[in-house]
Amino acid sequence: MARKEKSDGGIVETVKTIVYALLIAGIFRTLFFQPFWIPSGSMKDTLLIGDFLFVNKMAYGYSKYSCPFAMCPVSGRVLISEPERGDVVVFSHPVNGSDFIKRLIGLPGDTVQLRGGKVILNGTELPQVPSGEFVETYDRQGPMGNLPRCENSAGAVGVGADCTKSRYTETMPATETMPEGRSYEVLNIDTNGFADNTDVFTVPEGHYFFMGDNRDNSQDSRYGQAVGGVGFVPAENLIGRADRIMFSSAGSSLFYFWTWRADRFFKAVE
Repeated sequence: MARKEKSDGGIVETVKTIVYALLIAGIFRTLFFQPFWIPSGSMKDTLLIGDFLFVNKMAYGYSKYSCPFAMCPVSGRVLISEPERGDVVVFSHPVNGSDFIKRLIGLPGDTVQLRGGKVILNGTELPQVPSGEFVETYDRQGPMGNLPRCENSAGAVGVGADCTKSRYTETMPATETMPEGRSYEVLNIDTNGFADNTDVFTVPEGHYFFMGDNRDNSQDSRYGQAVGGVGFVPAENLIGRADRIMFSSAGSSLFYFWTWRADRFFKAVE
């Protein structure tokens, strides 16, 4: 009898330990850092398919979207800290609720336009300086098996061949925190592509304008929500800021250690 009670007590303690561990993990994920895998190529070459990072949820404060399934009992945002232009941000898609990651281009009140693939922010063109080519292998990438888009596709790119895109360094206007302006890499695939020339967008109060760094391969704020785009993103939909890549794998499985990208481990997100 004593042996059975001891066994039952051990099971109860194990269950309690698991429950406590799950609660602690849930609190940590909700308040501090949320893990995020990069599933698509819209942020190349800043973020690659298979990059794994933690999203800093303390960066902008909290809303109902800070909890899984948008279950936080919060109205609007609390403990607010405003994002900065150029931040790489994870947010909840305003229509379908999935988590997206893009670069913040426009703040509330800003005007944003694309002309010839260049961003016109508040009437001033953001400078783009050529910085070589981004080269990757034309093959299926990540668990979803996506094929990359290539600028050199007219040359009949085949599986295993080089897939190239022109790369540019784009620079945001100077701020107090960044007197020289924030710079980051963007890629080009199409010349005068579908979203390389747009009307002027005026970002409403309480909203933000986002774009992917892989400019011709990103469904972002240039596209209306009615056609699957992001449109203007409400402030309460912001989840957190991407600060650092912790791990990266180019394979379809995490266990394919020969596909790990060791040079990307612990890399800062610029």
